[in-house]
Amino acid sequence: MKNKGPISNFITEHYKHFNSASLVDAAVAYEKQLEQGNKMVITLAGAMSTAELGKSLAEIIRQDKVHIISCTGANLEEDIMNLVAHSFYKRVPEYRSLSSKQEWELLEKGLNRVTDTCIPEKEAFRRLEKHIFKIWKDAENNGERYFPHEFMYKMLLSGELEQHYQIDPKDSWMLAAAEKNLPIVVPGWEDSTMGNVFASYCIKGELNPSTMKTGIEYMTWLADWYTENTKDNGLGFFQIGGGIAGDFPICVVPMLYQDLKRTDTPFWSYFCQISDSTTSYGSYSGAVPNEKITWGKLDIDTPKFIIESDATIVAPLIFAYLLNW
Repeated sequence: MKNKGPISNFITEHYKHFNSASLVDAAVAYEKQLEQGNKMVITLAGAMSTAELGKSLAEIIRQDKVHIISCTGANLEEDIMNLVAHSFYKRVPEYRSLSSKQEWELLEKGLNRVTDTCIPEKEAFRRLEKHIFKIWKDAENNGERYFPHEFMYKMLLSGELEQHYQIDPKDSWMLAAAEKNLPIVVPGWEDSTMGNVFASYCIKGELNPSTMKTGIEYMTWLADWYTENTKDNGLGFFQIGGGIAGDFPICVVPMLYQDLKRTDTPFWSYFCQISDSTTSYGSYSGAVPNEKITWGKLDIDTPKFIIESDATIVAPLIFAYLLNW
């Protein structure tokens, strides 16, 4: 194997069976998609931004190894929170044994826990609120409407947050995405801290809900983007976790084919999901890829991979392979 670094060489030498073998197979197939001229969507569920996936994802973005991202509102904002408040975060390695009283004490200190990591409300949530509200309000005063990620891009590119940076900015995937103007869709953005903040200003009468573009508008935009970007080559689907971040964009194919009757719409050209969800009664996140054939999302011959493991372990290794680390 040429031009590969020590991490790539290690996983190809030692990851020979079971989930580790699936990891290598998926990484090799992802790289092949890019070599064939196909593009790739990465979907981010869970708390991948708080898990600092930006340390590898940002470089994936800079090297054009992902062409569109679908993420939850939490992942959209939490990468920026980590950028501006990292030194105020508190790690709680003993989180499994915390009592209810200890959890309450964290709340009283303004520390919102995500598994073993606490996000500081004052330094993270409120710091962003101060800057993003002005951008929301300016847009409204100018009669302009934008998507949630576009407002975040405006905030990052304004330079207003640079005074608060607490990590190396090269490790922020949102900053890398903003600098590339990478397409992003954020389904269910309302289910996020900044979504709640925006709603609170609407309730107070200080903002109009119509200033923020909606999920339906994200879907109609995605339909046009998918159509344009699959005219000559394929588009692969790399799903981290489950949930709406993956469910939303993958449905654009059957919508185009079945609902809009555009029967020349190609299926996704690659599919990989990293998930620890098991197949159970109606579990979409735990469904095996072949189930997606019945919904008109994947073809019989689409390369399909499922890696049943922790995405915070698997995704950085796959990204390292793609980056020749």
